[in-house]
Amino acid sequence: MKRYLKQAPMIGAAAAALFVLINVTVYQVDQREQALVVRFGDPVGAVLTPGLHLKGPLDTVLKFDKRNIDLKTEGEEVLTGDQERLMVDAFVRYRITDPRQFYRTLGQETVAKDRLKSIVNAALRETVGRTTSEALISARRAAVMAEIRQQVSRQVAASDFGVQIIDVRIKRADLPEANQQAVFERMQTARKQEAAEKRAKGEQQKREIVATAYEEAQKIRGEGDAKRAELFASSFGRDPNFAAFYRSMSAYEQSLGQGDTTLVLSPDSAFFKYFQRGPAG
Repeated sequence: MKRYLKQAPMIGAAAAALFVLINVTVYQVDQREQALVVRFGDPVGAVLTPGLHLKGPLDTVLKFDKRNIDLKTEGEEVLTGDQERLMVDAFVRYRITDPRQFYRTLGQETVAKDRLKSIVNAALRETVGRTTSEALISARRAAVMAEIRQQVSRQVAASDFGVQIIDVRIKRADLPEANQQAVFERMQTARKQEAAEKRAKGEQQKREIVATAYEEAQKIRGEGDAKRAELFASSFGRDPNFAAFYRSMSAYEQSLGQGDTTLVLSPDSAFFKYFQRGPAG
């Protein structure tokens, strides 16, 4: 027992030394993280797999997010291609793909965010500067965002940051509050002018269509009248009595067919001869 008590301090010291050794040589990487082992400021190894890992007692372990990282840019006042000033907000989604290169070029995530913001803002100014304000609020907005994303991806790849750009999107593209009313009134006036032009073209087309239809109708009516006259002339030439009878019937229809017409004629008037005898009489 006494011997055990004498060895207890030594056991305690050994346990403490072992604990310290484990603490300085063993580290854990979460499944959402990736690690970089640094020795005297120089990266010596990247660890991408989760779990427990060993390192040298003097090594430092830096951990970086393995997931996609979101970065929001502050509102930037950008001049569009049609000289309109817009307040543009954008966000970037990126991933650290090479911790060693990321550490060498950027050092830490705060520096990376500042560099990426500068690149995104420059791409926004260049691309939006070649785009009209109307395109940014229309269906072409998706194409503008794709162009910005490609430009940012190319520059980040050329800079070799160890970062991959996943997406770049414009969240908001609004007019500065001081200019909104004037721009809305100008857009309203332009739309009214466009509507008036289309209405005037429609009225002109309508008149042309009506005139053409009337001309065609008159032409067809004239051809029909000529054909009827030709048929009547042919029929009347064959039977003069029938022709006289037809003319009388037409006269009866025109004169007696009117409800308010009053005729004072002698019963033996020639006008009523077909009421007295037939066409052959």
